[in-house]
Amino acid sequence: MLAVPVAALWLKADLLPGAGLAVTLKLFVVVALLGASALLCFHALTRRWLQSAARLQHFASALPAMETDIAEEGPPEIQGLARAMKAMAERVRHVVERANVELSRRETILACMAEGVLAVDTNLKVIFCNEAFAQAFSTRTPVMEGRSLYEIVREPQLRDILQRVVKTGTQEKDRFQLPSAAGRWFEARALPIGDQPKRGAVIVLHDVTDIERQEQVRKDFVADVSHELRTPLAAIRGYAETLLDGALEDRDNNRRFVEIILSHAIRLNNIASDLLVISELDSNAPPPIPPDRVPVLEVIESALHTVESGAALRGIQLVSADCVPCAVIGYRFRLEQALVNLLDNAVKFNRPGGTVTVECGPGGNSHVRVAVSDTGIGIPSEDIKRIFERFYRVDKARSRPAGGTGLGLPIVKEVVERMGGSVSVESQLGKGSKFTILLKEA
Repeated sequence: MLAVPVAALWLKADLLPGAGLAVTLKLFVVVALLGASALLCFHALTRRWLQSAARLQHFASALPAMETDIAEEGPPEIQGLARAMKAMAERVRHVVERANVELSRRETILACMAEGVLAVDTNLKVIFCNEAFAQAFSTRTPVMEGRSLYEIVREPQLRDILQRVVKTGTQEKDRFQLPSAAGRWFEARALPIGDQPKRGAVIVLHDVTDIERQEQVRKDFVADVSHELRTPLAAIRGYAETLLDGALEDRDNNRRFVEIILSHAIRLNNIASDLLVISELDSNAPPPIPPDRVPVLEVIESALHTVESGAALRGIQLVSADCVPCAVIGYRFRLEQALVNLLDNAVKFNRPGGTVTVECGPGGNSHVRVAVSDTGIGIPSEDIKRIFERFYRVDKARSRPAGGTGLGLPIVKEVVERMGGSVSVESQLGKGSKFTILLKEA
């Protein structure tokens, strides 16, 4: 604004006739100076705006990864925009922090779940896979996002159910057995994630192998017990009717018929006794008396006496060898029950004229060892790990004539473990078996 009066004073002396050229030159100089001054002011103002805009751009691009403050400098408009962006940044950080916390919680919950969880996108690419799912299918962890489903697990049933959910957007339920998961049974529930065209799916696998096995065991048990009960009952009824129809007067056969009825009645009693013992053990009821000191030799002698009649009928020799007087803490009637079951099996599944040997003595680490061995037919190696399962029988055709229900060895295991001990088996097919019990020394 001062340039105009200054220029007028400067040009006043030249505003005379004949001084046009000098005035023109001075006017040009004045205009040039004014233009240069305006250009410098515009450049300074533009630079200030650009610096303020660059600070705002850097602030916005840094959100929400870093805590960045912004100075409220520059023109008033820029200062107002800076205050608005600072307020927005606080809200953005708060929202992102909450989202991160929720994401961390969900990932932790899913990772800790016993059920296998797998999420895929619309192209069946893996979005999430927890530890339980990876372990079920022996997949290396962590599972990288974006891998194809078939790279994780090659199961057509899983692929089919996920494809249906992605396509229809409805939840699916199914129960199936997956060979790649060691033949385990799973109850699957799959649900959609999001909407088309980017709909994905999540599937949760609940391992129901034990339930399926128990159901199969229950069915097998009902069938086995029905057969075991039917056979002696039919024999008792048949021979009783024969006696009533006149065989009582048959002196050559009537005693044999009564003996057959008695043997089948004993067989029924054994079945009922095993079922009652299993039921009692499952009830977890406290024993009527506290555990006491049990002389092992006395229990062995009593158990041998119990099975000696059955051994004599089969020509089996009972031998008590290398037995050292010792005692354990527990329940005498339970220990005798376990030894009777082991001896009974050793007699039933022995060879004619075979031998059953009982040994007892120190087992090391303040334990007592009791071993029952036989010279029988032995146990196949693939069946050894299952012989202590309830109702499991190595060979049903072999067990039925002997009257086995698959409850004797499970009872032995339950009894020994409840007394704080353990039971193991060594066997060679065709050479015999040896069962060893370890109990705490009294």
